[in-house]
Amino acid sequence: MAVGSRGDIQPYCALGIGLKRAGHKVTVATHKNFESFIGQFDLEFAPIAGNFQEMLQSDVGIRLISGEKVRFVSDELFKQLLQSAWAACQEAEVIIYTPLANWGHNIAEKLEVPCFFASVVPLTPTGMFGFFRFALSTKNPLKKVINYATYFIAELFFWQRSRKLVNEFRIETLKLPPLPYLGSRFRKKTPANVSQIPVLYGFSSHVIPKPHDWPAWVYVTGFWFIDRADTYEPPRELEDFLGKKVPTLCFGFGSMTMLHPEDLTHYIIEALKKTSFGGIILSGWGNVGNVVSIKDSPRVFVIKDVPHDWLLPQVSAMVHHGGASTTAAVLRAGIPSVTVPFFADQPIWGEKLTYLGVSPASIPYKKISEENLAQAIKILMGDEVMRSKAQELGEKIRAEDGVANAVEAFHRHLGLIT
Repeated sequence: MAVGSRGDIQPYCALGIGLKRAGHKVTVATHKNFESFIGQFDLEFAPIAGNFQEMLQSDVGIRLISGEKVRFVSDELFKQLLQSAWAACQEAEVIIYTPLANWGHNIAEKLEVPCFFASVVPLTPTGMFGFFRFALSTKNPLKKVINYATYFIAELFFWQRSRKLVNEFRIETLKLPPLPYLGSRFRKKTPANVSQIPVLYGFSSHVIPKPHDWPAWVYVTGFWFIDRADTYEPPRELEDFLGKKVPTLCFGFGSMTMLHPEDLTHYIIEALKKTSFGGIILSGWGNVGNVVSIKDSPRVFVIKDVPHDWLLPQVSAMVHHGGASTTAAVLRAGIPSVTVPFFADQPIWGEKLTYLGVSPASIPYKKISEENLAQAIKILMGDEVMRSKAQELGEKIRAEDGVANAVEAFHRHLGLIT
């Protein structure tokens, strides 16, 4: 059960593919606009209310991404999400839910089935780093206490935002008692199937080492990838562009939308002119690059989407928004990159890449210009130490099989293996 953008959904599809190969019947419950995407992996599909592409491309979505505090999901849509998820899970024997569907344990409780929480960002309380502050860790005892507290503060904040509607759903639809004012941690008695929910983390311990204070039922498995390079048939024009002798960068901002994508396109083109490199722009949901003129076409190639595992090993570096899935793909490819973060966890991934030595400092989207982008590109293309670190990290990540590790943890926790 996954909610969000394409980047939010894809890692869990990878996990679903792994579970299907292990003999399970897998249904991915997500938004209707991803039905064909889910279908290409031979996974079952169940619709959940909402269309995040339309929402992110709306005025409210653009304002959210730009950093404004707006209510992105209305009460009515949230109610529809809950009801459609309940309908989707009727035949489930195990439920795996994601951060944006963190109400999934309520449905598992009613169905009396095991459930797992799955995420590609660390959200389990730890003293090593604070909530959404996983770029750097600490050994300072006082900071550890503060870090640990941030998770409970965040948990309480998000619970209060949804408490009324979730409790209405529990009472009216699930016929369950409401959860306490302070949240499920403060229940007098918790049903066994949701008392200690195991966690599957789809990121590499080479990037975010597992904190020592996490319990045994929290599994750091490695990144979850879908391999599409062998079946992808690129357009001839893309192959011809990559065949040029000019070193090429990839520019991709995933599901990020913006009011004036032509401005970002201009900065990319001008930065490439200043550095004499070529660029492939993945236009994504934000339609970046769609105003490239004929005179600039020898330097820039624009295409809606290309599988990262096919494209990234063929380019020298990437400029991206710092989404978790894109960051994972860049690290796997073993190329340096620079992030242009918009919101949410993206600035933290940017900090993490800089800390790992595989990226210069991030350029926040609101501060990007042709000058600072050109400077970052010069660093990406000229820093051999950075390139070497990226290659070394890429080798370690490619040696992992995050999906297989997650499936094994899934089986082990359910007692299917010993």
